[in-house]
Amino acid sequence: MARIIAGVTSSHVPAIGAAIDLKKTEEPYWKRVFSGFEKSKEWMANAKPDVVIAVYNDHASAFSVELIPTFALGCAAEFPPADEGWGPRPVPVVKGHPELASHIAQSVILDEFDLTIVNKMEVDHGLTVPLNLMFGSPPEWPCRVIPLAVNVVMYPPPTGHRCYMLGRAIRKAVNSYPEDLRVVVMGTGGMSHQISGPRAGLIKSKFDKAYLDGLTKDPKELTRISHVEFMREAGAEGIEMVMWLIMRGALDDKVKEVYRFYTVPASNTAVGHIILENLEPKTKSRRPASLRGGATRKRAAAHGIRQVAVRSKQ
Repeated sequence: MARIIAGVTSSHVPAIGAAIDLKKTEEPYWKRVFSGFEKSKEWMANAKPDVVIAVYNDHASAFSVELIPTFALGCAAEFPPADEGWGPRPVPVVKGHPELASHIAQSVILDEFDLTIVNKMEVDHGLTVPLNLMFGSPPEWPCRVIPLAVNVVMYPPPTGHRCYMLGRAIRKAVNSYPEDLRVVVMGTGGMSHQISGPRAGLIKSKFDKAYLDGLTKDPKELTRISHVEFMREAGAEGIEMVMWLIMRGALDDKVKEVYRFYTVPASNTAVGHIILENLEPKTKSRRPASLRGGATRKRAAAHGIRQVAVRSKQ
């Protein structure tokens, strides 16, 4: 049976991708950002996921104002990097997992979440930058990746509660998949930032850090944050944090916080990152059925109860 072992959040600032591609990661401005993900890459290398479900938002690469799906699940065998105006990023083609993706689509849609199924799609920095931060820059990505694109660009975006419940439905789907797979769910985007208007450059560290706390301790409280509150407290683009709630909904209620990192700014954005592991299930020692039955018979005899064996008809 497949199982979700952990969830990860990461900003997907396009300038981070440019710093990687232009070999600027050791420059003083960028070194503090990338140094915060060194432990994360070690953790991911040890976790060895078979599949990553990457929740991200498209930036007019695969979709446009002509077609705006709220939730779009990539079910293709591969997803090439998109040309975002200066050529595709020099990153590996993302290899999908069509079988698991199709299983998730069927399970989630029958649970009354109306996903858009995408069988051909290019992926942009929203997905590839977090992969770089967690895996480095390998010649090919070390695991399969299922993209889940969420509309947080055009109004109305989904609510935090809807995203959290979608994560719950995804967990159910993954748990019912028969193949033995280790799955990590990534929520990308955020944290507080605004790229235009009078408040361009806004960063609210207090809000960001409280949100990271909530992911670990009380995610259901985060689902009550309205669109207006996201915009007021975290800037116009802060709404991207609802995607982190899909990741959190896909995890168990109680999780272990393994690592956290926060820094400002990267370009004009607050960079937030957290790794949450599901707790290992506790196995209870149980007596053999024969012994349990014997104990039951003894208790019944002590109370003067006559036991009758019932055999099924052949």
